[in-house]
Amino acid sequence: MTEDRDPIRVLVVEDDPVAADAHVLYVGRVPGFTAVGKAHSGAEARRVLDRTPVDLLLLDLHLPDVHGLQLARSLRAAGHHADVIAVTSARDLTVVREGVSLGVVQYVLKPFTFATLRDRLVRYAEFRQAAGEASGQDEVDRALATLRAPGPAALPKGLSAPTLERVTHALRDRPEGLTATGVAEAVGISRITARRYLEHLVDTGRAARRPQYGAVGRPELQYRWESGRP
Repeated sequence: MTEDRDPIRVLVVEDDPVAADAHVLYVGRVPGFTAVGKAHSGAEARRVLDRTPVDLLLLDLHLPDVHGLQLARSLRAAGHHADVIAVTSARDLTVVREGVSLGVVQYVLKPFTFATLRDRLVRYAEFRQAAGEASGQDEVDRALATLRAPGPAALPKGLSAPTLERVTHALRDRPEGLTATGVAEAVGISRITARRYLEHLVDTGRAARRPQYGAVGRPELQYRWESGRP
């Protein structure tokens, strides 16, 4: 997302006041997003939506007065078209399938870290931009693909999803690229471990590598996030 675009307006809907405050802070730390408010119930969320433009709901599914999907359904019926990132501790695929038809574009399972939410928000921003510019089926498919996070089951033995997420964000935050040593320092892991994760990103097409020539001696590989990759 370029800096001249209007920020994506997010309403945090979460009944736990401490969690709601944390989620508002998380949203505010992601470039291109702004939290326009928070609501602790479905009724409060409706009141905010009636007076405030919102692009995206960060919606807890277990609210004190209504289930989150019921709230999403009633909002659609009332003409509200904000997308939804659902926050839940449930792992019920029936709920996931129902949510797709109600504008749920991502799920975040509790408990989650800032890095996890940042990844979902960045993917959502890329999806909005790609979908807005799509001119054919292939481009629509690519736009939808930006929403799909890599599944942990697909990771090679010895690699963990949380560490991969940290390595990914370290690389994405440095568009000029990083060496394995630079990633190791940013993430707090060994250089050898960092290189294993970086090579996995290269193998899956999400990063590119090239030799970096500097001081006399063997050149070190530099890794760079592939722009536009999910």
